Amino acid sequence: MDVTARIGTAEISPDIWSKTSLRPHSADQFTVHLSQLIDHPAETWARAIFGDVPDRGQRFIFHTLLRYRLTGGPSSSTIAGWPIVGRGETWVRLENQSASTVCHLIVDTDRASVSLTTLTYYRKSLGAWVWRPLSRVHRRLAPGLLRDAVRAIGVTG
Repeated sequence: MDVTARIGTAEISPDIWSKTSLRPHSADQFTVHLSQLIDHPAETWARAIFGDVPDRGQRFIFHTLLRYRLTGGPSSSTIAGWPIVGRGETWVRLENQSASTVCHLIVDTDRASVSLTTLTYYRKSLGAWVWRPLSRVHRRLAPGLLRDAVRAIGVTG
């Protein structure tokens, strides 16, 4: 499956900026291109990418390392413990924050592709110190998360 990456705030698709007010220090966007048209809502894709509740690895990264609050059980207002704070017909935005960072995860679909955009704002220098090495791990894992979601939903990439 073809997954493209855009790294850096200047590289993010222009339409993403209408879905957030965050002006991040760090940004990346991964897009999986599909060989068939899809009609699944963005929230369905976000749940396929991240799951309904945070797994052990997500808890370690999001809660232990990034210090984000996570909800434990399944909920229609959260995905993997992250609050859903915005949504439209073709997108959903998750948001979490700590004393040192604010992060938006935006899942966006246009019927022929699905994108995951991660925007991170550093409130304190500690945020950059923690996120910069984690972003390298995130950027290695994100394409696989999208490919796994395509398989889980049962469409062809």
